[in-house]
Amino acid sequence: MKVEYFSIAGLIKFIPSLFEDERGFFMEHFNANRYEAYLPHAFVQDNISKSHRGVLRGLHFQAPPFAQGKLVQVLKGSVIDVAVDLRTHSSTYGQYQMIELSDKNRTQFYIPEGFAHGFIALEDHTLFSYKCTNVYSSEHERTLLWNDPTLGIEWPDISKIVSSKDQEGALLNHLNNPF
Repeated sequence: MKVEYFSIAGLIKFIPSLFEDERGFFMEHFNANRYEAYLPHAFVQDNISKSHRGVLRGLHFQAPPFAQGKLVQVLKGSVIDVAVDLRTHSSTYGQYQMIELSDKNRTQFYIPEGFAHGFIALEDHTLFSYKCTNVYSSEHERTLLWNDPTLGIEWPDISKIVSSKDQEGALLNHLNNPF
C-alpha cells in the first residue's frame, strides 16, 4: 500500500496494492492492522451510494459528538471528491482538497473529523463506498453550500444534479461551525 499526504493536514491518500492476472485482480480493501498507523479511530459504519453522472452530493459533515472521519473509495465509475477544512484553528481553514477517485485508480481518500465532504459523479451508476468513524445522526448532520463563492471550488463543468437539501447549505461565513 502506498500512502501520500496533502498540504492540508489530516487528509491522506491510500493506493492499495493490486494483484492482477488473467482472471482479474485481488485487492485488500481494508485491513485494520495496516491502517492503524495512519488513522486515529476505528470504523463503525460502512455506507454505499449509487449516483448517476452529474449527481453532486455534499458538502456534508456531522457536528460533535457525532463528528465523523471517512475513508472513501469508488467501487465502480469515477468522481471528483472534495474535502473542505472547517477546523477554525487550522492554518488551512476554508481551503479544500480535490481528488479524482475511480474504479481504475482504486485510490482511497481519508477525510478526518472537522472537514466537510462531497463529490460529483463523472459516470452513470457510480458506486461510492464510505467507511465512517462514527454512526450517522440526522440531528447532527450539517451541509456547507457546495458552490459557496468564498470556497471557490472548481467543480467539473458538467450538468449538476443537486438535492434541495444540498442547495440550501450554509455559506462558510454564516456557518455555525462546531470545529
